[in-house]
Amino acid sequence: MSNLLFIDAAAVDWARAQFALTAIYHWLFVPLTLGLGLIMAIMETKYYRTGDAFWRKISQFWQRLFGVNFAMGVATGIILEFEFGTNWSNYSWFVGDIFGAPLAIEGIVAFFLESTFVAVMYFGWDKVSRGFHITSTWLTWVGATISAWWILVANSWMQYPVGCEFNPDTMRHEMVSFSDVALSPYAIDKFLHTVISAWIVGAVFVVAVCAWYLLKKREAERELALKSLPYGVVVGLVASVLAAVSGDESAYKIADVQPMKLAAMEALYNGGNDVSLTGVAWVNPFEQPDYKNEEEAPLRIAVPNGLSLLATRSLHGYVPGVNDILQGYTREDGTVEPSMAEKMERGRTAIAALADYRAARATGDSLEAAIALEVMKPNMQYFGYGFLKSEDEAVPYIPINFWAFRVMVGIGTLLILYFAVIACLLWRKKNVAAKAWLLWTAIALVPLTYICSECGWLVAEFGRQPWTIQDMLPISASVSDIGSSAVATTFFIFLALFTVLLIVELNIMCKQIKKGQGE
Repeated sequence: MSNLLFIDAAAVDWARAQFALTAIYHWLFVPLTLGLGLIMAIMETKYYRTGDAFWRKISQFWQRLFGVNFAMGVATGIILEFEFGTNWSNYSWFVGDIFGAPLAIEGIVAFFLESTFVAVMYFGWDKVSRGFHITSTWLTWVGATISAWWILVANSWMQYPVGCEFNPDTMRHEMVSFSDVALSPYAIDKFLHTVISAWIVGAVFVVAVCAWYLLKKREAERELALKSLPYGVVVGLVASVLAAVSGDESAYKIADVQPMKLAAMEALYNGGNDVSLTGVAWVNPFEQPDYKNEEEAPLRIAVPNGLSLLATRSLHGYVPGVNDILQGYTREDGTVEPSMAEKMERGRTAIAALADYRAARATGDSLEAAIALEVMKPNMQYFGYGFLKSEDEAVPYIPINFWAFRVMVGIGTLLILYFAVIACLLWRKKNVAAKAWLLWTAIALVPLTYICSECGWLVAEFGRQPWTIQDMLPISASVSDIGSSAVATTFFIFLALFTVLLIVELNIMCKQIKKGQGE
């Protein structure tokens, strides 16, 4: 274990960069798969209920776009999972028994389900009954959603590790409760917020394609656009409101289990009771603020008591800031959180006791092993802190968290307003096709919605820094013992590969959209 303290810092940076690159590209495809899958299933349900052949053509049109995006998501997702073994082997060894379980279930059950029924969905028209075909379409979407569930369970466990115990004999964390891992409240909230946000991406995409047809006055696709538009709007409006609700609940969970992440999101340096919720403030995006010497970010405009209400469900609740977490504080329930210096010291005690235990076991000295074990057990919860060289390492990069959170919330609010306006116009039977500004806005919202979605992941992952597993294993102790040059080389290979894949997908999607509903 001591060898982990001497991992090449450049290798850590390149491994992080490569994983971030892969994850960002992968997430360009996943939300559209989940969102568009739901809408195309709803449209085929309309065909199943009415028997109108036109709805069949509409369903087939959206399914073609779904298929292109689905294939690209699979290609990038496979590479993403392989990186755990190539670049993060220490992490995979340390917690593979836990982290690997949901990923295995995702591959065996969920991916098998969606890959089986997606074939029936595409090639089963006129070969199977309408009932069986629509079931296949819904199961394709359900399979993709279940796949997202297990992947998010794995990610949520990294944010909030539960249901496990450390085995000093195997040097691994091992699962003791599958239900605690699979049904973690953090996982449930993360799943709901992530999948609902994906529905928004699908809805915006459908509305934008419809808007493009109307702007171009494509008479052949006018009916497709006018009939598809309300479905995209309704899904978008409902999902946008639900995303706001689930996001509030996610923030509440973050305040409980990842208080440093919340402090970074709010640029809250010194906490307390009756804490305001920051609307805007000047946080320099290019450098870490001097949080130890600043009371708060300058030019701050805030909602009184808002953060206390969000984090504790009480207007007067206590919310710790960055400095409170570094110095130690008392939670609302009376639990005392040690200072960062104490956590680091106890972490080093746990590391040393583990080394003593293994040395004693190797020589057969059961008494010394028992003594070392007694020292290790009460300090094991701070094991990861023993790898930190300074308390400042425990503070994530505040500017990224602060601004990414505000971009996400700002665009999310804009989406609610847009869908509410267009839904109101449709309900009042106004001629939406004649309002060019509304249609151009729909097209402009496509990149903005993707930015919003990516910003959510930036907050989730940057806010957890420096941890691969929250409080348990830092990034510096998670990477494979490989040279930085090897990881850098594959980084640029993946950058070129994924860029080509993205260009190819955009090209195919644009051609399919221009082609319209023609065979």
